[in-house]
Amino acid sequence: MRSKGFEGMTCSVACVMGALGDRWGMLIMRDLFLGLRRYDDFRRSSGITNATLSDRLKALEEQGLITRQRYQTRPDRYEYLLTEKGRDIGLVLLSMMQIGSKWNIPDLIGPSLLMVDGSSGHKVKVALVDVETGQQVSPQDVMVELGPGADDLTRWRSAGRIRTPEPSES
Repeated sequence: MRSKGFEGMTCSVACVMGALGDRWGMLIMRDLFLGLRRYDDFRRSSGITNATLSDRLKALEEQGLITRQRYQTRPDRYEYLLTEKGRDIGLVLLSMMQIGSKWNIPDLIGPSLLMVDGSSGHKVKVALVDVETGQQVSPQDVMVELGPGADDLTRWRSAGRIRTPEPSES
């Protein structure tokens, strides 16, 4: 059973989580990101039940993360493709993959997948980069500034990480 949504919550994280729905939605997005497209492939990859898979595919399509395209008639069969919005989830997936590889699954001799540059084959990692200098920034050094959409709850929730701009920056 799916839990209550995050409607009305002023939070970018809740927005993405609401679009994904639950762990099954995230695993379907993982499979799409890795190149799977068809219903039976999603079932094989995750062991998800038919009812849950159908429900999650429908929900991901309603959220605009995937689109459905018929590839066969009699019977009609569809493949699922990431939309631009769905491809945005790739950054979340790569971040989770990087963290999971760091934590390493017990009894594995190393990560099951490595992230590499498709052109050079060199290993890559997800990193925070200062948009002006190009310098890497540690996640511990990241602060937040309140944006125009911040409500009172956002102000309260973020109080421990808020950076107050210098008067010359305003």
